[in-house]
Amino acid sequence: MQFDALIIGAGPAGSAAARLLAQAGWRVALVEKAEFPRRKVCGEFISATTMPVLEACGVAQAFCDAAGPPVTHIGAYAGEAMLTAPGRTNWGRALGREHLDVLLRDAAERAGAVLFQPAEVTGLRREGEERVCTLDSGREIRAHIVIVACGSWNAKGIFAVAATPAPSDLFAFKAHFRGSTLPQGLMPLLAFPGGYGGLVHSDNGRVSLSCCIRRDVLARVRERHEGKAGEAVLAHILETTEGVWRALQRAEPEGSFLSTGPIHPGIRTRHDPEKDGHVFYTGNIAGEAHPVIAEGISMAIQSSALLAKLLTAHRGEAYAAEWQRRFAPRIRAASAFAHLAMHGSSRAIGLALLRAAPGLLNLGARLGGKIAA
Repeated sequence: MQFDALIIGAGPAGSAAARLLAQAGWRVALVEKAEFPRRKVCGEFISATTMPVLEACGVAQAFCDAAGPPVTHIGAYAGEAMLTAPGRTNWGRALGREHLDVLLRDAAERAGAVLFQPAEVTGLRREGEERVCTLDSGREIRAHIVIVACGSWNAKGIFAVAATPAPSDLFAFKAHFRGSTLPQGLMPLLAFPGGYGGLVHSDNGRVSLSCCIRRDVLARVRERHEGKAGEAVLAHILETTEGVWRALQRAEPEGSFLSTGPIHPGIRTRHDPEKDGHVFYTGNIAGEAHPVIAEGISMAIQSSALLAKLLTAHRGEAYAAEWQRRFAPRIRAASAFAHLAMHGSSRAIGLALLRAAPGLLNLGARLGGKIAA
């Protein structure tokens, strides 16, 4: 089968690219190995800066109808400290991936993208000006351009992101709760020994807890607390972070903890014209911010919108440089915030600064890309 573009991965990045290219008249194939709907470990917050892309994809109203209430305040919970930034701003909303992925995938199909799901890519080769993708079923798909949007948490396969294990590796956990007393509209950053996370009101009256913790700290936490890894991490957070204890002490978990890892935030290949100028990378496989700034999904969708805009303007060669200009500063800022949150001495200094000037929380959110700076 012949297409203008083959997109590997139907998560937010892949489906957004598929929708935008298909509605521009491109023949698009969209390949996804997992069944939908699916629960995912990643956070659920979508920043206000992503709304123009959702509008361009035709799903903005559906997103707002399904998502949790607007986040109007940024805060920080660390130890006994519970800080809230001054002022009221529409920072964005949260929606579970089991809903968001379906919303964007269906929008891509409505625009004319051809979906292959479940289907896994087992091979990719070049034949002249065409790229030939082989699926696990043996089917071959031919396209002029390939967009890789399969995320960065791949332990195997042709797009696996390899790394050497280290004590500082981060493992991610997520759970939903009902009956939380988290103040409406507040999204606090959680800074606890060896990790960080966030709480946010999500869809259907749920509060979502997402967090990351270092490999070495996780091992110690599991020795101290009984139960599965997710339960041990929750016990660690409740024991060390009063704001979370207050928000969740009467709450009931909905379903089990999800976990994944290790995750490796950083900047990776976006486009390598010397290797193959017709293969582009978008979403977290191109570059991933520390989840501390809660911008992973937003950056994935925004990077796909950038790529689609440049491809339809026949300026694909500008993608890598433009991606670097727009997203690299946010990834570097996230790295700085993550290290500040995870380590005891820097966390204490950061809290002292925030107590003296809580407006710095708003500045940090702007640097992370939640609204236009």
